[in-house]
Amino acid sequence: MKTLYLDCFAGISGDMFMGAMVDLGVDFEMLKSELSKLGLDHEFDLKMRRDSKLGIFGTKIDVIDHNNAHDHGHNHSHDHGHDHPHEHLHEHSHDHSHDHGHDHKHIRDYGEIKAIIKESKLSDRVKQDSLKIFELIAKAEAKIHGKTVDEVHFHEVGAIDSIVDVIGAAICMELLEIDEIMASPIEIGEGFVKCAHGKMPVPAPATSEILIGVPTLAKVKGYEMTTPTGAAIIKAFVTKFPEHKEMKAQKIGFGMGTRNLDIPNCLRAIIVEKQESQLQWILEANIDDMSSEQLVFAEERLLTEGALDIYKTPIIMKKGRPAIKMSILAKTKDIETLQRILFTETTSIGLRKYPVDKVKLDRTYQQIETQYGKVTVKTAFLEGEIVNQKAEYEECKLLALENQVALSEIYKAVNEALLRNSLVNKR
Repeated sequence: MKTLYLDCFAGISGDMFMGAMVDLGVDFEMLKSELSKLGLDHEFDLKMRRDSKLGIFGTKIDVIDHNNAHDHGHNHSHDHGHDHPHEHLHEHSHDHSHDHGHDHKHIRDYGEIKAIIKESKLSDRVKQDSLKIFELIAKAEAKIHGKTVDEVHFHEVGAIDSIVDVIGAAICMELLEIDEIMASPIEIGEGFVKCAHGKMPVPAPATSEILIGVPTLAKVKGYEMTTPTGAAIIKAFVTKFPEHKEMKAQKIGFGMGTRNLDIPNCLRAIIVEKQESQLQWILEANIDDMSSEQLVFAEERLLTEGALDIYKTPIIMKKGRPAIKMSILAKTKDIETLQRILFTETTSIGLRKYPVDKVKLDRTYQQIETQYGKVTVKTAFLEGEIVNQKAEYEECKLLALENQVALSEIYKAVNEALLRNSLVNKR
């Protein structure tokens, strides 16, 4: 299973995604050959070049629109962090003083794009993935403009450069044999950008709609950092936004944006080997104003859902309030689940968490035969020497009840059996 991690510290657009995939190893000529199956070669050219942003080198992909070849090398200077216009315009928003009127017969609607994809010679996977992206964009635009999906007339994403971005992204995922995609929170930018209708807030409406439920950041001021196409790629294919990245990088690629910013304007894509971390975490919460029965229920749920251990410490909070500090030992993969249980099953509205190293002795488990029955004994070793032996409490309790003897009698019988075994082994 091949897993891709997208580090979207500078956002994402369709051409940046393609650039990163080519940088990771997608054969550029194979990508062009697959795009030719659309039957639209007369409308565009695909160009590749090496580029750098603040010392980081990667691959820049440009889609050259034959109908606007004078400026659609994606090097135009509009007010975006990337190279795509807002989704609601027929014309691109440039910093030039004149308009670039597109020939509207080249701005396709959703039905036309679906027909082109379905009638092409592309693979079934590429067709399905492309349609999935376009459907997300269509639904977003339909909601924004108060129309049904079938009534949506694409603007940005109906232009040939955006069609190539979407289908090219799907082709790259197949050529690189990507099975799973994870991502960081998505940088979307912040502020306002100029367009034909005046100033528009960042992110653009379609981008914002598509990214509902997706973790985002807004640290870059004054630029649109994620396009509708990039947002739809994330929403369609990213299955996880891991809070803690435990993974081994196998290969790293960079897909370059157009603008020169204060940060590297690129998408970092990493082929990863996911690692099961040996690191463990302590989650702590101070809990008051809660009944002991509810606290026990919460503890049981936490243990059922993956908590390795739980201990409770009586504490005195501010203003002399008595409380319980609940400490939960957890694996990284279980943190989000346990946090959710802690907040829903207790009165706590905040918690602390910090990583801890756990040192464990080697151990074995064996069943010891006693006069009362069999008991499992855990033996701990340090450098090959026995340092501790302990009978399982629950089994000892059950034997004590069954035989109607004191629990201490069971422990005594276990210790005698262990001593006999030890003497036998020494002979």
